[in-house]
Amino acid sequence: MSIKPRTRTVILRALATLAVLGAAYLAISGYLDSLPRLDYTMAEPAVASASYPEARFAVMSDLHYYDTSLGTSGEAFEDVFGSDRKLLKETAELLELAIDDVLASGVDFVLIPGDLTKDGEVVNHEAVSTALGRLRDAGVEVYVVPGNHDADNPEAFEFDGAEKIPVPSVSQDEFPRVYRDFGYGEARMRDETSLSYVAEPVDGLWLLALDATRSEENEPGGTEVTAGAFTQAQVDWIEQVLQDARAEGVAVIVMMHHGVVEHWDGQAKLHPEYLVEDYPSVGALLASYGVRAVFTGHYHAQDVARADFGDHGFLYDIETGSLATAPCPIRYCEISADELAVRSETIVDRVQPGTSYGADARAFVLETIASEAYDVSRGYNVAEDQSRYIADHVAPAFVAHYEGDEDLSAQPAIDNGRLSLWGRFIWSQQRYVVDGLWNDPAPADNDVVLSLVE
Repeated sequence: MSIKPRTRTVILRALATLAVLGAAYLAISGYLDSLPRLDYTMAEPAVASASYPEARFAVMSDLHYYDTSLGTSGEAFEDVFGSDRKLLKETAELLELAIDDVLASGVDFVLIPGDLTKDGEVVNHEAVSTALGRLRDAGVEVYVVPGNHDADNPEAFEFDGAEKIPVPSVSQDEFPRVYRDFGYGEARMRDETSLSYVAEPVDGLWLLALDATRSEENEPGGTEVTAGAFTQAQVDWIEQVLQDARAEGVAVIVMMHHGVVEHWDGQAKLHPEYLVEDYPSVGALLASYGVRAVFTGHYHAQDVARADFGDHGFLYDIETGSLATAPCPIRYCEISADELAVRSETIVDRVQPGTSYGADARAFVLETIASEAYDVSRGYNVAEDQSRYIADHVAPAFVAHYEGDEDLSAQPAIDNGRLSLWGRFIWSQQRYVVDGLWNDPAPADNDVVLSLVE
């Protein structure tokens, strides 16, 4: 039966109206989502960054320390180990190697922006505190903040065969006591509503250590809250600290777990929980008061991203990859003549010398990401062979991002002829991830010199 011309016109007009309304809805909802949830008072006019004193320091992040007494075999442990990229069995050795490396470097202090433990277990925090004591005993100060894994965590377990047995987790009240020698005990200022604080690692340089975790929302038997956000009280405290720094004429660097700048085009869409809520406003606030460098972790990648906020200034989000995930990086930073020189080293190849451990650890990262990407494609009912093909293109993109300094020319091309119509459609909806990860705009990620006063 044919459709009459008039009826066809009505249908087309209806479809066009729906399309316009749909586009308008998406535009409006996107605009509303982009609005800040809190009130931010930028410095007006923007503050020129104070002159930076000389400083030498290291950054290592996301230690995810795991005491092997909690179990290293059995079905329950293998389920956790095989679904992640962390080298849990070797975290103690990795931390000791990192400390050895830092001690040989001659730096004055170390920043650790969160996720010190696997899941906040008391035994793991105690082990980390003891290990970091080696640095303090040698005259190297250490400053930490919590990550989403570190406090009141409902996923603190030991493993026995097929059983996961809850073990004590450090609370938010206990965290600053455990790490009183690593920032909290010598803080110039403390935020009464969070685990944020201010320290002065060298004269004339304030470290604003920010806690954006939401551990208070964790519930027993649930899953940890990964996302990060500030409350209005925290923002007000941050603003007061920045005003005090301006009044005293000191420079400020920031350390926090969650990112304040998108590290690849599409990260906020795929993984918003790795960026602090209201990240454009948080970044603009910091920049407006002359902050130029924010040291973050959380995403397990080596990446330096710059954000420009017009009249409010600019800042760099210097993200450091996980010490527990290959290639297991450490950053060495030196501030001199208002420039920040960043040099990066990796230590995975120093584990179990004379063996293939390093290569195997890198292969483990690739395999676990490919497995996750395969599961995502299968979840969209893409055929098994096509899901594996797509996964084999997704995994190298994430590995390249973890390593830093991605080479766009190394991105493997995908042959759409190997995909069905449905497979091509799903790939078309997801390829922004791969393209975004491979495309790495300036500045460099691993070894770079950044101007702090331009």
